[in-house]
Amino acid sequence: MFKKLFGSTKAVAESIPPPSNASVNRTINTIQSLIDNEENLEKRKALLEKRVDGEVEKSKEFLRQKKKAQALQCLKKKKLLEAEITNLNNMIMRVAEQRMMLEGQRTTVEVVSNMHAAALTAKDNMKVMKIESVDRVIDEINETNDQMRQLNEVFANPLGAGNDLDEDELLGELEELEAEEIDRELLEPAVVPISKTPALPSVPAKMPAKTTAAPAKTDEELELEKLQAEMAL
Repeated sequence: MFKKLFGSTKAVAESIPPPSNASVNRTINTIQSLIDNEENLEKRKALLEKRVDGEVEKSKEFLRQKKKAQALQCLKKKKLLEAEITNLNNMIMRVAEQRMMLEGQRTTVEVVSNMHAAALTAKDNMKVMKIESVDRVIDEINETNDQMRQLNEVFANPLGAGNDLDEDELLGELEELEAEEIDRELLEPAVVPISKTPALPSVPAKMPAKTTAAPAKTDEELELEKLQAEMAL
């Protein structure tokens, strides 16, 4: 399996040489030069378009002055300028095509170079990791998994006397116990709840008789009592 996957790594790694630094720099410089040329052509085109507009305005002015010869001359210059603008458009298109082609080639070279480096790395990794070793490790893992599965099956089975027990017999015995428990509950007398006697209202304790307060003594009576006490002395 691994040989089919990595068998052609050596051929791929050795068939594509990595790009040189000089080639990469030359491509970058050429692309930059084409960009500069394209910008200069665009500037030249914009300048000529302004001159075309200027010749049109001059032609109109000469017509207002009834100078048809001068107006016709301006139109001729306008035609020449328009022809040059057409040539500039063609040049801009060619330069843009060359620039995009080189940019695409540069991208392709970078991608292929990275793929080449990846192939070399994979080749070095495969030198360290032998196919036979990988197959042996996988076989050992599978063997260990089989042993663990067998151990789990062994421990899942009951051991000793528990292996000879009949589950159907145990279930029957359990049903008999449940039936006896139900019969015992049915034979027990029902418990009659005892109703609580409502509490009688408490008789209030006999209130002590109210003592009649003695009438207040007059000043004369108080003075008389005072005299009686002095006389007793």
